[in-house]
Amino acid sequence: MDIQKVLALRGPNIWSRRTVLEAWVDLGDLRDAASNTIPGFFERLAAWLPGLEEHRCGLGVRGGFFIRLREGTYPAHVLEHVTIELQNLAGTPVGFGKARETSRPGVYRVVVRYREEAVGRACLWAARDLVLAAMRDEPFDVAGTIARLRDVADEAMLGPSTRAVVDAAEARDIPWARLGEGSLVMLGHGARRRRVRTTETDRTGAVAESVAQDKELTRRFLRTCGVPVPAGRLVGSPEEAWEAAQDLGLPVVVKPRDGNHGRGVYLELTTREEVEAAFEGAAREGSGVLVERFVPGEEHRVLVVGGRVVAAARGPAAWVTGDGRTPVRGLIEAQLNADPRRGVRDECPLNPVEVDDTVVMELQRQGLTPDSVPGEGRRVLIQRNGNLADDVTDRVHEEVAARAILAARVVGLDVAGVDIVTPDIARPLEDVGGAVVEVNAGPALHAHLKPTSGEPRSVGAAIVESLFPPGEDGRIPLACVTGVRRRSEVARRVFAMLRASGWAGLGFAASDGLFLDDRRIAAGDHADFPGARRLLWNPALQAAVVEAHPAGILAEGLGFDQCSVAAVTDIGDPPPDLGYPFVETREDLFTVLRCPVDVVRPGGVAVLDAGEPLLLDMVPLCAGHVTLVAADPDAPALGPHLAAGGRAVTVRKGRIVFQNGEGTADAGEVPRGDDVLVALYGAAIGWALGLAPGEVAAGLARGMNADPAKQIVGSRV
Repeated sequence: MDIQKVLALRGPNIWSRRTVLEAWVDLGDLRDAASNTIPGFFERLAAWLPGLEEHRCGLGVRGGFFIRLREGTYPAHVLEHVTIELQNLAGTPVGFGKARETSRPGVYRVVVRYREEAVGRACLWAARDLVLAAMRDEPFDVAGTIARLRDVADEAMLGPSTRAVVDAAEARDIPWARLGEGSLVMLGHGARRRRVRTTETDRTGAVAESVAQDKELTRRFLRTCGVPVPAGRLVGSPEEAWEAAQDLGLPVVVKPRDGNHGRGVYLELTTREEVEAAFEGAAREGSGVLVERFVPGEEHRVLVVGGRVVAAARGPAAWVTGDGRTPVRGLIEAQLNADPRRGVRDECPLNPVEVDDTVVMELQRQGLTPDSVPGEGRRVLIQRNGNLADDVTDRVHEEVAARAILAARVVGLDVAGVDIVTPDIARPLEDVGGAVVEVNAGPALHAHLKPTSGEPRSVGAAIVESLFPPGEDGRIPLACVTGVRRRSEVARRVFAMLRASGWAGLGFAASDGLFLDDRRIAAGDHADFPGARRLLWNPALQAAVVEAHPAGILAEGLGFDQCSVAAVTDIGDPPPDLGYPFVETREDLFTVLRCPVDVVRPGGVAVLDAGEPLLLDMVPLCAGHVTLVAADPDAPALGPHLAAGGRAVTVRKGRIVFQNGEGTADAGEVPRGDDVLVALYGAAIGWALGLAPGEVAAGLARGMNADPAKQIVGSRV
């Protein structure tokens, strides 16, 4: 089972509109090894991966894949399903896969959906080893393999906060792309793009972040603007901390000036020993120490996005109950850290409880140490903060919401986690002695996405809506041209025509360079996935023309998820420069060139040659409209197409004519010396992009001799 090559198809491709791995697998001597002919193979596989029973396979029923295994299926098909299942177990759930034999005996293309490329690749190789072990009746460490794959997934996946934003963007049909290997993502294209990292956006100012990080500065700003805050001051020594505590009035809170995640925060301190010890602990966690008057009540996190409260969570204290046998340290592990919601993985909404200085101090107040054994039934307080778990969004009083919104605005944050301590979030803070104790930039969304009680909140959607108001999707006009002959000529003509028509911020990814307006920003062949992606990342881009070579589609897929216009110039014999051995006929090439047509947006347009029968087979594949071009105005396909409400561009007596159900329009003469089909495709694409017939005529004439490749190379994208 030799995996000869693995392609990562990162954009819409011949298999799917989503990301897939395509592995070329040579089964060798296993070519005829049907699953039902290998003793014990089914039993071993089912025991190792019982989740395979959920795979419906082509039968469409639960257990469908198991039925196929018992009846007899080939190893490439098994490899497909095992790779999918391992990704599911790694925490990156997928469901799509295919296995297709090629014209080479025993060589298959195994295709599986992936969410994270590194995880998909690791699962593919692990699946190969697992399948071979099951076939050979050899031992295999399934648990260890899954643990390793989960580590790969943890390293590769977006964090839950960023993932919530991305999921919300996908639900709104907003395109997105990951920028690098971290959690920085781009939503939208070109000049309409926005960037997000976790819950920080490109509207989150550096000054606002620095203010939020400085808890004393934040406290003073909020107090000045009328937000209830606890009295407090900075101190520089344990002695100053005790003096401040006496001046403010006991009990007090001691915390780092610029700490985070609740580390080094000591609550309800009443003695000099506690305050001075807390100073030392807080000093280790930050650049200064703040002493504040203690505010009684429960901890709450109120999430403010775009000037409105979108969620709120309450954090009850963490307790354990003694059994008369187990020390406190063991009770913490058994009763708190064993909770599946606690963990270091990103999907865990609660952090594990560590026996740190704050926990030790809390225990000392109760006459205990971490190694003490509480009596049976005795409740022991372990941790007062950091346990946000219960949704209370619907209970937040309107006055409390107003104070939280004001706090975020005072600091200057578009997305803020406002920490409020109050006995009752359903009553105004001033009435119950509550206060805002912190304002946080980049707040985690765990507590709102997976609350212990109450409803999960669509906080990712709220962040996306703050960046893209309803009706905006971050997209720009994008025309894609593919084909074998005339592809480059048509793409150049469209770019030149649009530039001549006055379009600015116009990008062009082509086989002879990467262009923005009248400047070539990169030389070389960019009629591929990276070329389109580089173009769409450019913040100056207002519209784009993308040339898509069939080889680029096969190698990585399209560099965009949807387009406004898709033009397929022709389907000839497969060109020799594909670098892909399994496209051998014109029918094979059809599956490649249809890819842009598959992703035309509703309301968009596909442009096809009425004289090519195979291209006409693409008409029903388009989710938008179809414009047929025809050098012969009497082409047989035109009449039925127009009668069905379609559009056409033809030539009569040397003049380009637009036709639809409303009549005809003259778009000027075919430029002298021009290839008629190139001119017709250019006119049809211009029409699809909203140019009037007169604009098309003028643009074609002015742009006929323009060659973007002759522009001076400037700075790169």
